[in-house]
This record gives sequence, C-alpha cells and structure tokens, in this order.
Amino acid sequence: MTARMARVVRAQPLGAAGAVVVLVLVLVALLAPRLAPHGPKETGFAPYLAPSREFPMGTDQVGRDVLSRVIWGARLSLYVGLASVLFGITLGALWGVVTAYVGGAADTGSQRVVDCLMALPPIILALSLMAALGQSVNNVILALVILLTPTAARTLRSVALGVAATPYIEAAEAGGASRVRVIVRHLLPNCLASYIVLVTTNISYAIVVEASLSFIGAGAPPDEPSWGGMLAQGIQALETAPWMVFFPGLAISLAVFGLNLLGDSIRDLTDPRLRGGLG
Repeated sequence: MTARMARVVRAQPLGAAGAVVVLVLVLVALLAPRLAPHGPKETGFAPYLAPSREFPMGTDQVGRDVLSRVIWGARLSLYVGLASVLFGITLGALWGVVTAYVGGAADTGSQRVVDCLMALPPIILALSLMAALGQSVNNVILALVILLTPTAARTLRSVALGVAATPYIEAAEAGGASRVRVIVRHLLPNCLASYIVLVTTNISYAIVVEASLSFIGAGAPPDEPSWGGMLAQGIQALETAPWMVFFPGLAISLAVFGLNLLGDSIRDLTDPRLRGGLG
C-alpha cells in the first residue's frame, strides 16, 4: 500500500499537492468550532480593525472577526459543494444510465429535457431558481442540484451506452437477467469511475457558483459566513479595509486550486489510457 501510494505521488505530484490542500480544507471545516477564536456572527469588536495579533485577519464593517468567518466559511463551502454535487451527480447518473439502457422514446424524450436545461446559461438559470426559491443555503444547494443533474445525465449516458454494447451485457440478458439486475449489477459499477471523476471535478464548480450567487446577494443570507458574501461586503470598503477582500478571496482561490488539482489527478488515474505512468 505504501509503495503504491509512493508511485501515485511520484506520478501525480500536483495531485498530491491538491490532496494536501483539500485535506487541510476538510480539517478546517470539521474543526471550525475549535479553530475559530470567535463565533461567525459574533459582533462587539471595533469595526475595520487592521490585521493584528488579536485579529490576524482584521475585523469587518460590523466588528466581526474575519479569521473566524473565513474558517466557518470553509464549512459552509464544503457543505454546499459536497451536498449539491453528491445529490446532483447521483441523480444525473441514475437518470443517464437508466434511460441509456431502456432506450426508445424514454431515452429520446429525456435527452430533449437535458438539451433544454443545458441550453440555458448556468448563472442565469441559477439566478432564476434563487429568485423563485428564496435566499438560503439549502436553496443554493437545490439550485446547484438542478444545474448539475443534466450534465451528469448526459455524461453518464454516454458511458452507459458504451458499456451496454459489450458482450457480457448481452450474455447477462441472454441468461435471463432482468433490466433492474443488469443496471444494478453491471451498468452502474462500470460507470463508477466516471461518476467519481464527475464528483471530484464539480465540487470546486459548486463552491464557485455558491460564492458568485452570494457575492451578488442571491445566495446565502448576508449574515452567513459565505466567502462570496464576505467578498461583496469587502468590495464596499476596499480602500478602508482591503483585508476584507484579500482573505476570503485567498480562501476561495486555494480551495478551488486544490480541488481542481485533485480532481484532474483522479481523472488521469481512472483513465485507462493514462495509467502507464503508475506501473
């Protein structure tokens, strides 16, 4: 196991670096109550205090500790990213695999629905959904699920079509296996690698969309420690308190950078054409 891990690190050094960044992000999110010196909504400190030993990232316009809000923001970002991606990609995977195997009018009709959803610009669709649903963290997750599901359905359908055409699927059908058994025992397991790649590569996308929605006031409520919301508040006081923009922006950049490196490496490791370097 150790030797295998060492070969993976040598073959994918950037992926290993991304994994370290993601691990730190996860630990910060899980340990936020212990790591944050103050509550994310706690006020009472002087506003616009510059970074110091007491407040390493300064305070914001209402006297909240920026460090504490950045730490709690990691938990909110990971919650939104993981929940929306797991629900959205799983729903899309089931949709795409089932319709690919069933075929016929069901497959054609579902693809037209996917086409309609994917024809809309994602940010416009997200804004429309948030306007209809209302401003809350859970509604951001629901909007992201609706954004992610059709893309996952299209991708996993393509994978499932290739798997369904293989001889062992025909053998399973000839042996009397039901459609449900073929899907559960043969199609879904063979789509797992593509599913994992979609999950890992879309978490950073979900985090960016949530931050974008919160930045323009359509995502998490203003008092929630959203990195995008913190950026929006910091922009209004950029000359007075530039740290209010710098630290949330740095957090978003590091999180997205680490997740993208990890996702790209997982994609490379699960692609049979790219496995030679791990031999």
